[in-house]
Amino acid sequence: MGYQILNGKYTIPNLPAAYADKMAQTLKIVLADERCGVRVTLLYGVLEECDIITRSVKIENTGTRKLYLEKVSSSCLDFLYGNYDMISFYGRHTMERNVQRHKILHGRQAVGSIRGASSHQYNPFMILAEHTATEQTGECYGAAFVYSGNFSAEIEKDQFDQIRFVMGLSEEQFSYSLSAGEVFYAPEVVLSYSGEGIAHLSHNFHYFARKHICRGKYKDKPRPVLLNSWEACYFDFDGEKIVALAEQAAEFGVELLVLDDGWFGQRDDDNSSLGDWEVNERKLGCSLRELSERVHQKGVLFGIWIEPEMVSEDSNLYRSHPDWALQIPGKKPVRARNQLVLDFSNPEVVEYILEKISDILRQGEVDYVKWDMNRSLTDIYSANAKEQGAVSYHYMLGVYHLLESLTARFPDILWEGCCGGGGRFDLGMLYYTPQIWCSDNTDALDRVRIQYGTSFGYPLSAMGAHISAVPNHQTGRSTDLNTRGVVAMTGAFGYELDFGKLCEREKKEIREQIAIYHKIAPLLNGKYYRISDPFAEEYGAWMVVDPEKKKALLSIVMLNIHGNMPVIYVRLFGLDPTKNYCESISKDIYSGEALMAGGFPVALRAGDYQAYQIMFEEVNAGE
Repeated sequence: MGYQILNGKYTIPNLPAAYADKMAQTLKIVLADERCGVRVTLLYGVLEECDIITRSVKIENTGTRKLYLEKVSSSCLDFLYGNYDMISFYGRHTMERNVQRHKILHGRQAVGSIRGASSHQYNPFMILAEHTATEQTGECYGAAFVYSGNFSAEIEKDQFDQIRFVMGLSEEQFSYSLSAGEVFYAPEVVLSYSGEGIAHLSHNFHYFARKHICRGKYKDKPRPVLLNSWEACYFDFDGEKIVALAEQAAEFGVELLVLDDGWFGQRDDDNSSLGDWEVNERKLGCSLRELSERVHQKGVLFGIWIEPEMVSEDSNLYRSHPDWALQIPGKKPVRARNQLVLDFSNPEVVEYILEKISDILRQGEVDYVKWDMNRSLTDIYSANAKEQGAVSYHYMLGVYHLLESLTARFPDILWEGCCGGGGRFDLGMLYYTPQIWCSDNTDALDRVRIQYGTSFGYPLSAMGAHISAVPNHQTGRSTDLNTRGVVAMTGAFGYELDFGKLCEREKKEIREQIAIYHKIAPLLNGKYYRISDPFAEEYGAWMVVDPEKKKALLSIVMLNIHGNMPVIYVRLFGLDPTKNYCESISKDIYSGEALMAGGFPVALRAGDYQAYQIMFEEVNAGE
């Protein structure tokens, strides 16, 4: 029917989407099927500054009869020729975003989720790369879904070797009725291209996410170093213990104390009280306001953990409103972590939770909120819905409405997303929470691989990364404090341990770590380079370079050690070949050209899982 080119970036009602000023443009292409009474508007957002094109679809019922949408994809790319690999990111709880690369074969290959969240199993980000493409060379295309629920990403190679790539909502558990005059908007897909390898593609997505997805006062700011109470005391705490943790935190230079699960209802284990968002003053021995004031008096910010999408059967909320949980009538519900899922497709439920959480946040001076979701959606039936085919989709709209309302009401709070760790690490959540807990697995070696996979599509500033106690509570492995620090400083940095159990040497090292982190934190918004593949090589190595190429931070973790190992020469990236750089340990001076062409020789130390953190700073030729 026609097209329009408009200044500015389109928006999508009730859904997260990239935002941009008038430097962006929107292309609208309108298609119509008069016989069926359907008008489709293809929406293209062009953000030239970061080599990004966004895609969405608006569908209107212009007829007189009800229509049913059974499959809606937001983006379709066709490649008439080319030899491409598919790079996807699979995983499981505590081992998210492993990297999988394989040649695109004839037939259809797909990843996706029908778990109600974008999932630990498959991330809604995918790369098509030339078969010969590397980090630094070759053509590649990336696609990320700005959505946190069920999705599908499909690639098909046909009989003529043409490739079609489609990304959008999963067609399973989806049937959306559209009455006459109604409109449906599909969630957004973000597309980018690089002719200079995969690293450049990642740079595009990192910059885009920081500047055009993340919002709020913390989007570009270094995040406060935090101490989370979970692995320090789990459910076993009272107000005095939390204040003592805050006092310890202040002594070390930690800036934020987070009170994790167990502060509400009658929550002394994970069997009860989700949905009862009332402060357990009996357990704390004080009000939330008194506790937050005492924490602030120690010179430390205060944060809390919430899981607003869930309900325990042993809760006042469930006893009053069993119909507010997703469950199929006449069948026993499927439980996970001893909890059910609230029906966020029901606006009444969402508004109730909004007011309860808002009341909590008004009671105390809360600076940070960790938003968790610890199970997948099952028994997807809503007592409130007239039709059941779009319950999962409306559930996600309910989550977004709650997030939008809370972040608007409390704009000074730092929000961190979480879904059993990294089970909802996507651009949809980053729109509301500028950082996401990368994984419940805090083991340093596993985190090298988890954060490596995450880095292909998401910026370092978005990755919640903490030092925890050893032996690690997930793997039982022990790594030294330096190694845990080198890995955790790659993201939004913090601790998950009891400072009172540390020896004096460890306490001294933690103070040094926090001082180092404050120096390097601004670098996390620089260009990030993956130097080695920790899934295939004996070591993990990565680096970050500031925009002026005056500073670079190199991090290395030995994943294996052997007798009489050869010297490792780590080739750096992103430096200025005409500049000289002083290396922070030996104070030797190298040219940028030498570091990138010949590499930096690493003097290996004996011992398991040794790590190295080396700063390179520009020096004048005469220095």
